[in-house]
Amino acid sequence: MILVTGGTGLVGSHLLYFLSTENDNITAIYRSKEKIAATKKVFSYYTENFNELFEKIHWIQADITDIPSLEKVFSKSYTYVYHCAALVSFDPKDYKQMRKVNIEGTANLINFSIDNNIHKFCFVSSIAAVGDAINNGIVNEENEWIDTKDKHGYAISKYGAEMEVWRGSQEDMNVVIVNPGVILGSGFYTEGSGKMFSQVHKGLKFYTEGITGFVGVKDVAKALIELANSDIINERFILVSENKSFKEIFQSIGTNFKVKKPSIGVNPFVTSIAWRIDWLLTLLTRKQPFLTKNSARSAHNKEYYSSEKIINNLDFNFEPIEKVIKDVCTDYLK
Repeated sequence: MILVTGGTGLVGSHLLYFLSTENDNITAIYRSKEKIAATKKVFSYYTENFNELFEKIHWIQADITDIPSLEKVFSKSYTYVYHCAALVSFDPKDYKQMRKVNIEGTANLINFSIDNNIHKFCFVSSIAAVGDAINNGIVNEENEWIDTKDKHGYAISKYGAEMEVWRGSQEDMNVVIVNPGVILGSGFYTEGSGKMFSQVHKGLKFYTEGITGFVGVKDVAKALIELANSDIINERFILVSENKSFKEIFQSIGTNFKVKKPSIGVNPFVTSIAWRIDWLLTLLTRKQPFLTKNSARSAHNKEYYSSEKIINNLDFNFEPIEKVIKDVCTDYLK
């Protein structure tokens, strides 16, 4: 038996598809029925036979921060738990809620998994929770986390969640952690990295020269499954296909959509003004901010990540980002 949290999100939905091609006993947690339709849509991108695969999933309504609802979930016996659920935000107003969902929610799942003798707990973290590069070098799994004032709330919450997972390993539970870069994938174009596709398609004109690691969602799902089925335990793995600039990503999206590519570069001064204006607009409109202080800063950072560890341990092959972008644009236009 397999349990997946975050099954109605980007990673969880694609993971469920790949799991459904090889397994019959899959349980997924959801919070609202409306979001299940988005997961079914993801299945349809892969095959015309998606209904048959989708019906393999047993959905249970639950909240990882609500212990009584998790008691219902863990009334079944599971072999693997894939923990993909998380709150992602760069808005300081969401910090407390991120701590609750990402740290407390993970702690709850670890406690239930220990009590129920789960064979392996697979956790989706982020490169945001990996230590910074030394002397502007390449970041790998050995870089030490240093809690500094410039760490944003999402990074802190994911690092805290990892600490809960490592606690589970100290209590004799087998765990693996993956730290994906910016995840690109089909199906969620109004949130997270999916906004890059919808904004470019609508005519986004601006780009920054910031550089970070990118990875396709299919590779994240496949890496999780391979790690779960391997003998590897109590290790973490960075998942980055390529380090690219936001300019390269945006212009590649524009090329694949056959629309005008973003052509106006903005510097840190411009984005520092922009996030302040956006902050003021959010006060007036009460809408979610498009740009925050942290996301504005991140857009200009130049950080490089290495995936050598998973390549060497699993002989893992990543899809080129250009191929990932082409496939996502094709699905978007459907």
